[in-house]
Order: sequence, then C-alpha cells, then structure tokens
Amino acid sequence: MSRGPERGASGADNDVDAVLQTALQRLALLAEATDALSSTLDGQEALRRLCRVLVPQLADWCAADLLDEHGRPYRAVVEHFDPSRPTGHLQGPLPSMTQTCTDPLARVLRGAGPLLADPAAVLAARDASALQAAQVRLFSTLGVKSAVIAPLRARRHVLGALTLARSGDQLALTADDLALIDDLAQRTALAVDNARLYASVQDTAEHLQRSLLPRLSDLTPLSVAARYIPARSAAEVGGDWFDCFRLPDGSTALIIGDVTGHDLPAAVTMGQLRNMLRALACDRKDPPGDILRRLDIATDTLYGGQTATGVYSRLVAASEGMWTLDYANAGHPPPLLITHDGDTRYLTGGHSILLGVDPHTARPSASELLAEGTTVLLYTDGLVERPREHLDTGLERLRQHAAALAREDVPTFLDELLAGLAQDSSDDIAVLALRLPPAQ
Repeated sequence: MSRGPERGASGADNDVDAVLQTALQRLALLAEATDALSSTLDGQEALRRLCRVLVPQLADWCAADLLDEHGRPYRAVVEHFDPSRPTGHLQGPLPSMTQTCTDPLARVLRGAGPLLADPAAVLAARDASALQAAQVRLFSTLGVKSAVIAPLRARRHVLGALTLARSGDQLALTADDLALIDDLAQRTALAVDNARLYASVQDTAEHLQRSLLPRLSDLTPLSVAARYIPARSAAEVGGDWFDCFRLPDGSTALIIGDVTGHDLPAAVTMGQLRNMLRALACDRKDPPGDILRRLDIATDTLYGGQTATGVYSRLVAASEGMWTLDYANAGHPPPLLITHDGDTRYLTGGHSILLGVDPHTARPSASELLAEGTTVLLYTDGLVERPREHLDTGLERLRQHAAALAREDVPTFLDELLAGLAQDSSDDIAVLALRLPPAQ
C-alpha cells in the first residue's frame, strides 16, 4: 500500500516497523471494505459504500464499471475525495467495446488484469475507440497521476472493472499495489454477484406473486380497485393477496389475506390458499366464518405449520339503496368503512385467531348494513404497522387519510392513500377498495 510510511534511514528496525504498519493498514482496509460490501444486498449501494472506503484511504478517486445482462458497460459509481467536485455526469452508459479495443479498460473487461495503467498513454491516445474516449474524459476531468484497473470477476465471468487513481502530489500507485487492489476487486465482484442473484430470486418471487393476484372484473354498479406494493426493505416478497369476484348467487366476495413469511414459499402458499378459498366461496353459501373454518382445515391438512391471516366477506344487495356485508376475520387488521361524507368506522366483529393455529376453533361471522356510497377498505398490515409504534396509531392514521379522500374515485382513493401511508412501510402491502353505488 504505497500510502504507508516511506522507508526510513535509521536501520533494520525502522524497516520492520514500516513493513508491519503497511501490512496492518492493508488488513484494516480489507476489513473495512468487506464490511461496506456486506452491509447491503443492493449492488449499486454496495459499490458506492466501497468507493467511499477506498477514497481517500487508497486513492484520490475511484470508478466502478459494470456489464449489464447484454454485455454492455455502464459506469455505476464515480467517487472523488473532494465532495465539492461533481461526478454524477460521469456515470451512466458507456460505449460498447469491440474486440479491437486495446485500451486498458477494454482489456480488463475482456478478462485481463489487474493492470497498472499509463495515464499519459491513455490521455495521448490517437484514433481512440469510443470506450477509450470515455476513459480519456474521466481521466482528464478528475486528473490522474497513476491508476490501476482491476477486473470484477466472479464464477469465471467478468462482471465489470474497478478503477483506482491518484493525482496531485500523492505517492503513485505501483505494481506493489496490484495484489491488494486485485483482492479488493475479487471481494467486490462477489458482493455484486450475490446482489444480482438475490435480486433475481426476489424478482422471480415478486413476478410469481403478481401473476397469482387476480385481475378484477367489471362489477358494475360496484366500483372496485386494488393495489399491491412489494416490500421496500431488502426487496422482500411476502404472501399478501386480495380477491374480489361475483359469486354464483349474485353476491360479491371481497377477500384480503396475508401468509406468514417473506420469501418464495410464502408467495406460492398464498396462491394455493387463494384458489382454495375461491373454490369454497363458489361452492357453498355458508356464513363467512364457516368458510374460513373449512379453509383452516384444508390449510392444516395440506400445509401443516403454515399460518395466515385473512378476511372473507360477502356483499349482498338488501332493501333499495342498502347493502349487507357478511364477514369473518381470522387474525387480520379490521376492515374500514368510509361513508360518502367521510365518516369512518372499523369493523371489529366476526373476529377469531389466525389460520393454521387450531383447525377446530370456532369462527364467528358478523353482519353490517351499509348505506349508498359507502367504501369498504380491506388492507394488509404493511399499511398500518410500523416498528416501535402501537398499532392503534397506525389505524388512526389510516382512518384520517381515508376520511380525507372519501369523495375521490376509487382508483384515486387508493393511489393517494398509498402515497400518504406506504412510504414509511418496510413490509409488502395489498389493498382492496369497493364502493357502493351512490344515491340516485
């Protein structure tokens, strides 16, 4: 590490001390870099944190370039020791490299390196390729006295390149620094590869979950809309779902549910429970509590140990202008009623324990008479629960937001509700809103 103390002239003891101190500095830097890379599963953020460790401890500036899934390079991060110097304009897509490119960056992206680049040769290049021209712009903008470009290689594939440079009066990077920088690049590549694998798994789970959620059909004269937002924290995916459909007898089923867990199995189980509940609802006219009891028995038989919460409700036209909502709640946050004038009330009846605990537990039903223009809101706990906050606080916050939006059309009602409440949530969220036709 060339930034360690220079060799003294006072004898062998000073030489040994200098070697030991340099070795300790290298180990400390590697440990700090490893901590930065392992502190997040977001590949872009991991690179940014790494560069902030390396600058200015090892370099005056650094750049991290990655290859996308089509092999096209892009500059993901540029970090300079002087925070007043903007670097954002240097980031973004890079020109594609060709097999005839001979500049150091192209060679490294094809698998060479780590290379001790000659800044003078880079800046003085004639007939430079488009990729090398971008590198000339980087070098000339930030200034460079010495530079090392190392490949980010994982599982026998080059994922990108890490460029470290010094400028000004600092000691130049030398061949002695190649081993350390190569070690840093290998750790970086492993972190980037892990982040990509993690993102791929989560993306697959999210796509699966979205594919299992229904496309709501036209239920005129009822107005219905639903939204699903995946978890923001670590891109987790859970088992939240909603459903709304016309039953054979002409009534309307409204369902919300949440399978315990934040992974692919939770999303798969969610799809299975949704389909079983659909079948039970269409096949039987039993009270909602009995439907949930039958679902609990099936869940215990097929997925022993899996727990879930849910609300099953059935909307039936009653006398002229009035509707009846029959419902049962298995450990789920209570549905919210919002009148046309903005009055709000939670439905706390028909409550029992969550599914998957005791298949023989009694599950009561409740009934509510609804007036014209009333909105029924079903939601999962991600909308109201926050760490270190009592649930009542979240429920009151939801009630106030919903009341203020009572006269918006249903899609706008949900969009504005999520804009006001979902930003602070680390959990996935599913919401379903149904509005009765207004008075004629």
